[in-house]
Formats: sequence, structure tokens, C-alpha cells
Amino acid sequence: MIQRLAATTLFVNDQDEALDFYVNKLGFEVRMDQTMGSFRWLTVSPKAQPDMQIILMKLAAYGHMDAERAEALRELIRKGISAAGVFETADLQKTYEELTAKGVEFASPPQRKPYGAEAVFKDPSGNRFSLNERK
Repeated sequence: MIQRLAATTLFVNDQDEALDFYVNKLGFEVRMDQTMGSFRWLTVSPKAQPDMQIILMKLAAYGHMDAERAEALRELIRKGISAAGVFETADLQKTYEELTAKGVEFASPPQRKPYGAEAVFKDPSGNRFSLNERK
């Protein structure tokens, strides 16, 4: 029986730029940063959730991902076609103001929704996230 999700992959254009964004703007912690030859295994997670890792995977040709597929995926991410996930906060307005002051780009200010409140932001690669405050 599956018990939990331990890690998930997030494709990024530049791992150093992504690392700076997730650590210095969102306040995440680095869980692993190891280079194996030309491959870099880089993971981060929110401080309050150390057992869940986000793999910041460089979007490049490797394995089953040829250059054409990598470019197609990069374009879809850049256009905001796929949503990368949902983060939660206890105080959306405060978190929105803190992140905006750090240069995080939001699609709009927080808005009330049936499930609470939401503001959508994106990372430097174009991955979109919903930032939610539950009712």
C-alpha cells in the first residue's frame, strides 16, 4: 500500500536560478544538491515539510527526453499551460505581500474562492503555482 508521496519533479530551465528562487524568495530549504558527472540532483522543500522533496530537474535532452520534446515541454511551461501544484499558507495576504516584495510574480492579488483564498504565482521557468489559504 502506498503511504505518501516523497518527491515530485519540477522541470526548470536553469537549476541555479531555480535554487535562488525557491530558497531565497520562497524560503524553502535545500534537501540535496549533488552532482554525478554532468547530472545534478537538486531537491528543495518548504521548511515545515522536510519529508516532501521537489526535484528541480534541468529541462534538457536526456534519456527518453530528446531535444525536440524538451523544447516542446519548455514552451508549454513558459505559456502557463500546466499548473505545477498548490502551496498552502495560514495568512495569504501577508505571504502575498512578503513574496511580492521579494519579486515573486503573481497573476493577480489574492481572491476569495469557495474553498478559501488563492493567489497564483510563477517561478522563473514559468511553472505556475496556486498559493492557498483554506477556509
